[in-house]
Amino acid sequence: MYPDSDTAALYDLLNPWDPERNACDRFYHPLVMGADAVLDVGCGTGAMLTLARERGHTGRLAGLDPDRAALERARRRGDVEWIEGRAADAAPGAEFALATMTGHAFQTLLTDDEVRASLAAVRNALRPGGLFAFETRHPAARAWERWNRANPNDMTELVDDAGRALRYWHDVDSVAGDVVTIRGTLADAEGRVLRVLGESLRFLGVTELNGFLAEAGFLVEEQYGDWDRAPLGEAGPEIITVARRR
Repeated sequence: MYPDSDTAALYDLLNPWDPERNACDRFYHPLVMGADAVLDVGCGTGAMLTLARERGHTGRLAGLDPDRAALERARRRGDVEWIEGRAADAAPGAEFALATMTGHAFQTLLTDDEVRASLAAVRNALRPGGLFAFETRHPAARAWERWNRANPNDMTELVDDAGRALRYWHDVDSVAGDVVTIRGTLADAEGRVLRVLGESLRFLGVTELNGFLAEAGFLVEEQYGDWDRAPLGEAGPEIITVARRR
């Protein structure tokens, strides 16, 4: 089997944070570098904040995540605050200039109550006028229909830090309303399954999303349909949002 610590390391291999190569990272990087105090909600292994520090960010950087194995990996960097918890656990009055939720972490908020509690906590962690930047997949693009091993773009082959040749792919278990439940399967080169990672994701539409933001006290300043800042269309693929605390 593949232990949690190795799975956390695998995440960095599957999702390397690189603003020069990845359009999504290129979108967030200048926002982070331009803010004197940043809270990364759902920070995972901390790659975004680690790179910001390496590239000269001198202000306050804090990462919040419920995954202990991921945070243990993040804590190799001692000059960033690493906090165990969920979005709704963000401490009030922290006076952050910017909060982020990258990697589609916003979609793990599955119920209206979770969305409301999380947005309220993020808002209260920001200073007045602070920004919240995040993305969620546009439901009209129906991304889950392409998440299967028959799709070559969904099958990833890689070599981990221990030199093991691996394969990783997704399968969809269910679609119930706006919640899609998937499995990520990690196997060796011969196809032997090493780890199965389950996850449920919520696909909120633009109108409903913006309603939650307004209710929480956010004003949407920018919204895009893709990482090149293309206008928000009816079929996505993304809903990329920059909102300001009122």
